This record gives sequence, structure tokens and C-alpha cells, in this order.
Amino acid sequence: MFNTTAWNRLRYTAYAPFYDVVAARAFRRPRRIALDQVDWEPGMRVLLIGAGTGLDLPFLPQDIELHATDLAPAMVKRTAKRAETLRRDVECRVMDAEALNYPDEHFDAVIMHLIIAVMPNPKRGLAEAHRVLKPGGQLCVMDKFQPDEQPAGTGRRLLNHLTSALATDITRQAQPLLSEAGFQIRHDEPVLMNGLFRAVLAVKPAPSSR
Repeated sequence: MFNTTAWNRLRYTAYAPFYDVVAARAFRRPRRIALDQVDWEPGMRVLLIGAGTGLDLPFLPQDIELHATDLAPAMVKRTAKRAETLRRDVECRVMDAEALNYPDEHFDAVIMHLIIAVMPNPKRGLAEAHRVLKPGGQLCVMDKFQPDEQPAGTGRRLLNHLTSALATDITRQAQPLLSEAGFQIRHDEPVLMNGLFRAVLAVKPAPSSR
């Protein structure tokens, strides 16, 4: 199996110099749509997981406390450079999305764009996102997903062995993954390629009062 943490760090280090050429223009509108779904408030503490080269930064409010992580040091370096260019105060750290080095219930919002489909273990990554979110916190997701009502067929699963190694998993479903992690989906909108890419806003439910 090629989709491992070590392999992802290696390939995204190689992709880093060319990443913006592929992802900047194509995903500009989907990023904006996804981030516009979030109920932003001044002073929110926000975590950007799988920040890549920091392409989300121009669409984020100025009056938030922003933290950005990525598995590949080359990507983190580019996020930090983009933050400097944009005059944004961003704490950038190399970190595995499946083992976040943050306390429980630390963030008001977590952003995961184009990462769920590439993580070796998305259930573990979403469990970590859930852990570091405060009760009532928001999870902003933009990624490619297999339709929730239509599990991947045999041909798609076979093709997935190749796509997972080179780029991304094409069999993952948003609703089952998010629900199993403990999230409630508030909004789900197709944003690219006839719904292959979707923007999903979910929340970590607050404990019910008695």
C-alpha cells in the first residue's frame, strides 16, 4: 500500500514547487465557497490542517488567531512565506494530521481542504479534528467524495489503488466519515466537476444540558 504517512510526506515535498500551478486557480472558487459557510467571529482560534502552500489564507478573516499545519516541511515553508507576503500572523508548524500536537477543545474552527481524500487513515484524522475542536466548533471541509448514497463499484475501487498512490483516494464518502467521527453536517454543497468536489460544513455538537 503506497498511501502512507512517509509516502505522502515524500510526494508532497516533491509537489511543493509546482503545487500552486495546479491548485491555485482551479480551487479558488471552491475554497471561497467553503470558507463562506463558516460563521466567523472576531478572535476565533482557527486551525488549518493540511495547509499546503497556504492557498486558503487570502479568503480567511483578518481578525482571527490562525494556526496552519502540514505534513511536508516544504509546504509549511511556503505557507509561512505566503503569510508573510499577505502580512498575516500565522503560526506554521510541521505536523501529522492524524496526530495533532494540540490540546483537547482548543480551536473554534478547523479547516480541512483537499486533505481527507489523501490521508492514509481519514477516520483517525477526523477523530483528531473532533478532539481539538471546542463543543459547538465548526469543521470546514472541501474535498472530492464518492456520493454518499452510492458506494464505489469494483472498477472504481481497482482504479483507486493507482490514484491513491499518485494523488488521492476516489472512494471516500463524506457523510459516513463525518458522522462516525461525531460531527453533524450543517451544509453540503457541490463546488466543482459536477459534484465530485463538495464543500461541507459540520459541527461538533455541544453536550446537552440537563
